[in-house]
Amino acid sequence: MSLLEKIGLRALHCLDPEHAHDLSIKALSCGVVPLPGYPMTSDRLRTNIAGLDLPNPVGLAAGYDKNARAVAPLMHAGFGFIELGAATPRPQPGNPKPRLFRLSADRAIINRFGFNNEGAAAIAARLAKRPPGIPVGLNIGANKDSADRAADFAEVVRIAGAFADFLTVNVSSPNTEKLRDLQGANALAALLDGVMDARGRLPQARPVFVKIAPDLEIADIADIAAVAREAKVDAIIATNTTLSRDGIADGQASQTGGLSGAPLFKRSTQILARLYRETNGEIPLIGVGGISSADDAWTKLQAGASAVQLYSALIYQGFSLAAKIATDLDARLQNQKLSLQELTGSKNGDWL
Repeated sequence: MSLLEKIGLRALHCLDPEHAHDLSIKALSCGVVPLPGYPMTSDRLRTNIAGLDLPNPVGLAAGYDKNARAVAPLMHAGFGFIELGAATPRPQPGNPKPRLFRLSADRAIINRFGFNNEGAAAIAARLAKRPPGIPVGLNIGANKDSADRAADFAEVVRIAGAFADFLTVNVSSPNTEKLRDLQGANALAALLDGVMDARGRLPQARPVFVKIAPDLEIADIADIAAVAREAKVDAIIATNTTLSRDGIADGQASQTGGLSGAPLFKRSTQILARLYRETNGEIPLIGVGGISSADDAWTKLQAGASAVQLYSALIYQGFSLAAKIATDLDARLQNQKLSLQELTGSKNGDWL
């Protein structure tokens, strides 16, 4: 991490978390954040997921740039792919403030944003102007006051699907009441049927991913795996934030919302490993939750991930973290004479 990045992070941490978040996006958009300008890549790091060519397997998770306001800078921040959103059909303000909390001692954050975004049309217009480069995905959700939330997902695909390289069905955010009910086998199957139908009407089909929660039982994971196979989902992202507060000492732990960051690592990796076993490694998995180093990313890959995403760790370590993790992964693959494909699932049993 450069001195300039250290100073910037320290200054942001003096501000209210949501104000700091918004300011960081403005800083990116204005070009004042030091970025590598290109993704770290090598023959060892290049991989393909659902037809998407990734220069490296380290991605940005959804939730940071909800409204696609800093797409071009994020494409040059060292990631192999990025995910924006979540987008809903209509704009919505989200939950009342304050709704973002740092748990610095635990290297974690709690958020209860509630799908605050400017709506699919505004986001699609910005995505349409993005430069060529790494794959850019869009996380899709439902409006809080919608009478038919399943239909909302298909509507976002209709409005914005053509402008993203992949689409992630987010049925796992804990901050929209009863949204997680859509993870049930019957509800998820019906929802995905609508999404796949909408995808089929796009000028060019886009891969569809599903993002699941860490607060699932083993039987739930088996159901999701079966539905994903039947619907021909292209990948599964494991996992979203958790409602658990196990092991959290920070006084902010009493805040409602989804917890992410280091405390989520163990549980999210267990879910990832179980999902890899339930899918027999036949559906690509993207590991998310508590990744803050190449060691963490390596572990996720061993548990069954084909790629990883991070977000919360950037709040504490800055954007240089993405390139550092990719560089360290490359060195480790070279030293151990392994490919990414050989690494994926190689120690899956350790997490079951």
